[in-house]
Amino acid sequence: MKTFLRIVAGLVVLGGIALLAFIFVPVQRTQPVAELPADWQPEPGQGEYVLNASDCVACHTSDEGGTLAGGKAIASPMGTIWSTNITPDPETGIGNWSFDDFRGAMIDGVEPDGTHLYPAMPYENYRLMTEEDMRALYDYLMTEVQPVKNEVEETALSFPFNLRFGIRAWNWLALTHGPGFTPAEVSDVQDRGQYLVEGPGHCAACHSPRSPFMSQDGVTVDDANFLAGGVINGWNAPALRGEDSDLNRWTVSETAAYLATGRNAHSTANGEMGLVVEHSLQKLTDEDNIAMAAFLKGLDGDAVEVPETLAPRAGSIEVPEADKAGEADTAMLIDSDPDMPLGARLYTDNCIGCHFATGKGAPEIFPELQGNRLVNGSETKPLISVILNGAEVASTAKRPMTLRMQGYADRLSDEEVAELATWLRGAWGNDAPAISAADVAAVRASAASH
Repeated sequence: MKTFLRIVAGLVVLGGIALLAFIFVPVQRTQPVAELPADWQPEPGQGEYVLNASDCVACHTSDEGGTLAGGKAIASPMGTIWSTNITPDPETGIGNWSFDDFRGAMIDGVEPDGTHLYPAMPYENYRLMTEEDMRALYDYLMTEVQPVKNEVEETALSFPFNLRFGIRAWNWLALTHGPGFTPAEVSDVQDRGQYLVEGPGHCAACHSPRSPFMSQDGVTVDDANFLAGGVINGWNAPALRGEDSDLNRWTVSETAAYLATGRNAHSTANGEMGLVVEHSLQKLTDEDNIAMAAFLKGLDGDAVEVPETLAPRAGSIEVPEADKAGEADTAMLIDSDPDMPLGARLYTDNCIGCHFATGKGAPEIFPELQGNRLVNGSETKPLISVILNGAEVASTAKRPMTLRMQGYADRLSDEEVAELATWLRGAWGNDAPAISAADVAAVRASAASH
C-alpha cells in the first residue's frame, strides 16, 4: 500500500511539473560533449558491433516482422508500447533522419518533430555512449541495414500517459547525469566493462530499482542503488552486486560464460535475460564479456582476477553432493520417505530426474534450484510460469544445444503447482513465502489470454 501511495503521489507531483514544463520549457537536445572531425569514419564492423552490444534487435524486431522493423509489443506499467521501425525506410522508418536527429533520440529521447519517446527506449543509458559509437551505429543503420516498409501500430496509452509533453518533466527528474562516459579508472579491462554495462548494454534498465516516478534509481556506478535489483513485468531482475547476489559467489569466468552462452555451472538464462544473450551478448567478443564480468565482480570493492578465457564447458554431468543446508531434504527424497509432504512427492514424480535430489541440477544443463533467484524471488509469476509452461535456453555459438524444459500445465492442477512451488521455495535451505492456488490460477489465465 505504501508503494502504491508513493506512486500516486509521485504521479500527482509529476502532473503538476509536466504542466509547468509544457508552458515554460521548450523541447531541447543536448549538445555533444565533443564534436567528431568532419572526416571521421567508423572502424570496419564497429556499427554492427554497437548494434549488438546495445541489444537493438530484441526490442525493434517483432516475431512476424523484418529485422529492426519494429512492431514488437513492450509491456509497461502504463500499458503496451509498440517499438518503432529503425530501418532506413524513408516513409515508416528513420531513412530521413540526420545524425543529429538520431542522436536526439538516443540521448534525449526526442524525435525530429519534437515528439518525446517513451522511456521504454533506454535513452537514460544510451546517453552514456561515446559519440563515436553513436555515429558508427547511425552509419550502419543507414548504409547496411535493409529498409523495411512497416507501418507500426501507434502507441495509445490511457490518460494521462498519452500526453507525451509530460515526459519533459520526467526528463527533468530522470536525466540527472549528462551525456558521455566517465570511467572509474580502476583498470582498462574494468573500465571497458563499465562502459558496456552502463551505456550500450543498459543493464540498469532492468537490474536497478525504479523510483516513484518510474525512472531508474541507479544509472551509473556512482549511484547507491546501481544494479541493486529490479522488477520487470512481474519478473525479478536480480541484483548484480551485494553479498546475496549470484555474482558474489560466481567467478569472473563463470559470469562471463553466463553472459556469452546463457549458461554456466550454476544457472541458465531465461525470460528477458535469455533474449539478451540470444540477440546481444553472445555476439560480443570473449574479451568484452570478461570485461563486463570483471567490472560487475569489482562493484563491491572485491579484488578482481581477470581470466584469459570464459569458464570451460562442463566435461561431464557430475551432480554435486548435497551441502549441509540441503542434507535433510536430499535424504528424504532419496529414501522416498512415506511421510514426505505433497510438494516433495510432486518433485519426486516430475522434477528429480533433471534437478536431482540435491536440488543442484547439472552444470550448464539443469540449473540449481537451491538458492535459485527465480525460485526464491519476491515475484512468484516466473516460477509458476516455468512450471506451467516450461522454459527454453536458446542455442548460442559456443553452446549450440538448445535446452528445453517441458511445461506441466496439463498435468498438474493449480493446487498441485502451488504445493510444488511452495515446497521448492522452502527446500535445501531456500527461504521464501508460500504460493497459493490463486496465484497459479492467475498466471494460468494470463497465459491463456495471450
